[in-house]
Amino acid sequence: MPKIDSAAVGALLDRARREVDSGLLPAAQLALACEGEIVVSEAFGDCTRDTRFHMYSAVKPSVALTALELAAEGLFDVAAPVRDVLATFGGGGKEDITVSQVMLHAGGFPQASLDLAGTTDRAARLATYASWRTDWAPGTRFEYHPLSAHWVLADIIAEVTGRPHCDVIAERVMASAGCSRWLGISIDDQADVADVVGVGSEPTAAELAALGLEELPEIVTEEALTAFNLPWLRAVGIPGGGGIARAEEMARWYGAVLCNTDGFLRPEVRADATTVRQSSGDWTGTPVNRSHAFVLAGSDGKAGMRGHGHGASAGAFGHGGAGGQVAWADPATGVSFAYLTNGLDRNDLASARRGIAISTRALACVA
Repeated sequence: MPKIDSAAVGALLDRARREVDSGLLPAAQLALACEGEIVVSEAFGDCTRDTRFHMYSAVKPSVALTALELAAEGLFDVAAPVRDVLATFGGGGKEDITVSQVMLHAGGFPQASLDLAGTTDRAARLATYASWRTDWAPGTRFEYHPLSAHWVLADIIAEVTGRPHCDVIAERVMASAGCSRWLGISIDDQADVADVVGVGSEPTAAELAALGLEELPEIVTEEALTAFNLPWLRAVGIPGGGGIARAEEMARWYGAVLCNTDGFLRPEVRADATTVRQSSGDWTGTPVNRSHAFVLAGSDGKAGMRGHGHGASAGAFGHGGAGGQVAWADPATGVSFAYLTNGLDRNDLASARRGIAISTRALACVA
């Protein structure tokens, strides 16, 4: 195992506790693993290392990997239209949208939504898909799909297995990696889940102007994020953002993907998940460097724009979540890392800077 730099670990912990000590964040938790083994684990503020946090979109890779594993078994083809699996997913410009395009946020329906019935009842959800319309020609661009794309993936998983998507994901890519369930947490198993709360203030005009911006895009509202405090919503297992976990488990899971512990992923699936297949620009013009499951750091000097720390290798892969949740692994060092907080910073610029700074310090912990 590579050598752990104790001074760098101290710098990491000091940086991670800064916003908690200042009173901005109520709690935070981090974990660093090396070759799948936890070497640093710490909790700050009103939590312990056993507290579970909302990871929001950082749960997306577990959904995508499950779908890729099932496709590798021949249960469906990621290059084929979604409607080949979900018959109601047609019309409204969606006829030829492939499963791959859905995974790569290129489907053209980023803001398609579900009402309460669609969130809780699969039959209602399948019926709703027929009414969805595309906003732009599928496959022609990238636009982040906060929730809609992964609902489609979840229903593909349910369709080809005949089982609830949360159960299949837990079995196929969680338990097999030695980790607990992240989606569909029953109401009687939520006592250790930290409620989320909005904190801080939105970026000032001066902060935005310094970046040549007038405003930031609102991808998901604070109201939508704090709704995950509702026990029934946590139990649903929303596949695009409803994950609940501890930092230690997230770091361990990324270590399992990195090392392919016990071969829990097919080699071809792991290779697919760590290969860039979407390089269109995001709203800032930065190439997104997305695989079917992860965001890769890349070698163009823009790793920070993709949520990775400075010094990350080109092959580092991960996926963040709303409110500053961080999770990644770096094959160059064998390090995997996770940082979680229940403070939803209203200043997205500050939250992004915090994640980059903490990740940069985590990368420095291994000599």
